[in-house]
Amino acid sequence: MTSLDKPTEETEEAARDARAVTEAALFEAFGGVRGMVETVLPGLLFVTIFTINKDLHLSAIAALAVSLLLVVVRLVMRDTVKHAFSGVFGVAFGVVFAMMTGNAKDFYLPGMLYTLGLGLAYIITTLCGVPLIGLILGPVFKENLSWRTRNPGRKKAYAKASYAWGAILLAKCAILFPLYWWANTAQLGWVLVTLKIPPFLLAVWLTWVFLAKAPAPIDVFAEMEAEEKAEEERKAALAAELGEAAGGRRHRREA
Repeated sequence: MTSLDKPTEETEEAARDARAVTEAALFEAFGGVRGMVETVLPGLLFVTIFTINKDLHLSAIAALAVSLLLVVVRLVMRDTVKHAFSGVFGVAFGVVFAMMTGNAKDFYLPGMLYTLGLGLAYIITTLCGVPLIGLILGPVFKENLSWRTRNPGRKKAYAKASYAWGAILLAKCAILFPLYWWANTAQLGWVLVTLKIPPFLLAVWLTWVFLAKAPAPIDVFAEMEAEEKAEEERKAALAAELGEAAGGRRHRREA
């Protein structure tokens, strides 16, 4: 190995480490494979049962029951329940709305409105200089909001990722809302289930691409720990100096 090869290999290793950290953070933030299953399964069960027997009540109860079961499984396994709980709330709103209106298609309407609002939030927050994906992933990367003022390259990556999320979600809404008016419940449900995972994976992949090329996050927690340690060391040194000074004064008085 020459002296010129070593920095290159170290750079490549650092890049691999950065990509691995980014992948792990995205997996944690968005729930991974299990989170995707928990997102798709209730809606899939609803549209399957409704397609077979057109029974709104049975379809809604089955979807809500499986959502609750997913939460129970996570609780039993002592795993994080945030993704499962979000699924329960989404299904519950859909069930309540559909039951109130008597229209099975309204089971999907709260989720569609949420998707529309989230897509707009990604675009608007980015235009305001605070990309939503940065607010979501900042704590995961232990950088909090340091990227806003101290890491401009990372802020730019978050902006690109937020624009990507916003565009993908709004494109999804552009497909679903016309179907809400024109298609029947089964058609809307199957299209919605089909569009659950591919757009999500595309958005996550683009986020990974942008962040993998961005500067490394600033670990503000490590910085705070270092500052606290340095402050403790300063206090200990000051106490030692004061102790030595007091000992010197006592020695002089005794002399």
